[in-house]
Amino acid sequence: MTRASPRLMIAATAALSLAIAGCTANASPSASAGGDGTQATTVAVTLQEWAVVPAADSAAAGDVTFEVTNDGPADVHEFVVLKTDLDPADLPVDESGVVSEEGEGIEVIDEIEDIPVGETQELPVTLEAGSYVLICNIWSEDEGEAHYDMGMRTAFTVDE
Repeated sequence: MTRASPRLMIAATAALSLAIAGCTANASPSASAGGDGTQATTVAVTLQEWAVVPAADSAAAGDVTFEVTNDGPADVHEFVVLKTDLDPADLPVDESGVVSEEGEGIEVIDEIEDIPVGETQELPVTLEAGSYVLICNIWSEDEGEAHYDMGMRTAFTVDE
């Protein structure tokens, strides 16, 4: 039996470390120091028919950037961040199933409108600790469907 050289072992260990890091890149939010020394967090979010899928379901309070990609495969989507203690499935809706963004118990923090399929856009926001819901609130006239009502919603928590 031959022994591997120390250089070969170091190279193999480095390659394995890079492979593992690549596989877990979107598993949790990434954090970096902001200009004022506070932590800034980036959370990747995928929009698709019919789901809102964040890479993490929580982040630390402060500056959060949602990096939102519309994976379609067919529909334009939007991304809305709502602060609310309501369950994601219990938001106030109008007769068509669209969330009433001025409804009782919710506060619209910010949104990105009309994200084309295949496009990625960023939404930087400052979030206080609490409960949030991430939704697509598009009403499709052609198909007669509210994306929220089709399941495009998820809970998101911001910790102290």
